[in-house]
Amino acid sequence: MSEKIENTGTIKDIWRYAVKSMGGENIESAKVIEGGILGDRGYALIDQSNGKIVSAKMPNLWGNLLELGAKFTKEPQENEELPSVTIYWPDGTKISSDNRTLNKKLSERLGREVEITKNRPSEISLQRLDPLEKEETILDIGDIMMEGRFSDYAALHIVTTSSLNKLHEIDPDRSYNALRFRPNLIIDTSVNKNGFIENSWVDNVLCIGEEVRLKISDPTPRCAIPTLAQKGGISKDPKILRTIVEHNSQPVPLLDDEVLPCVGVYAFVLQTGEIRNGDVIRIEKS
Repeated sequence: MSEKIENTGTIKDIWRYAVKSMGGENIESAKVIEGGILGDRGYALIDQSNGKIVSAKMPNLWGNLLELGAKFTKEPQENEELPSVTIYWPDGTKISSDNRTLNKKLSERLGREVEITKNRPSEISLQRLDPLEKEETILDIGDIMMEGRFSDYAALHIVTTSSLNKLHEIDPDRSYNALRFRPNLIIDTSVNKNGFIENSWVDNVLCIGEEVRLKISDPTPRCAIPTLAQKGGISKDPKILRTIVEHNSQPVPLLDDEVLPCVGVYAFVLQTGEIRNGDVIRIEKS
């Protein structure tokens, strides 16, 4: 028999990232389908020299992609082709994905020829730099990507205010802005004490409102992305990861329980539905 713990928190913010590794859009409500928030990571860039998916997890190549923003030109609809997106540059320039000049503009920005697409290649290669190794170590995580979209692994990524507040408490000189971690859901857990409370959610079910149910699978291992400059004035800070290594390294089931620096959790969808800001969060423990 399962036990429900009421009022674990409420949804503070919902974020959808139309283009992989670009800044997202803050939305009031979202349709959660089997693959996650409708439209999330619906587009990506492809490196035309090798066919690999472009990701800021390779910061020396693609890190400055994080300073661009992307929004859908209209709301995505279930069972329909994704609408076009508008890309926003730091200088205020904006170009639609329908514009033939976009790929050239993106290639100039990144210094390599790229092409934006919403069509996932049949064979996926996605590289990740291991930030904990002194020597450059590149891993390919293409085999764990979700089918049909450009998410690295799970349907949703969740971060709590308790974890963010704990990081600020440990290291008040750093800025632990939630957007450094690129979550889909920021959950206000102020009803709880500060701490990495979502670590205890792994293997349990998170219920949102009256409809949506998510299986929490793993704590989220952190790469170099939280340390990089990002859209919205987030500055580069390599010490961010060091604090996480020292204070919240966790075994990650996905990676054979390798102990890694983590913030937040990954989730898969058990039951679809609508979510909105302010929805109550409950944890159903076995």
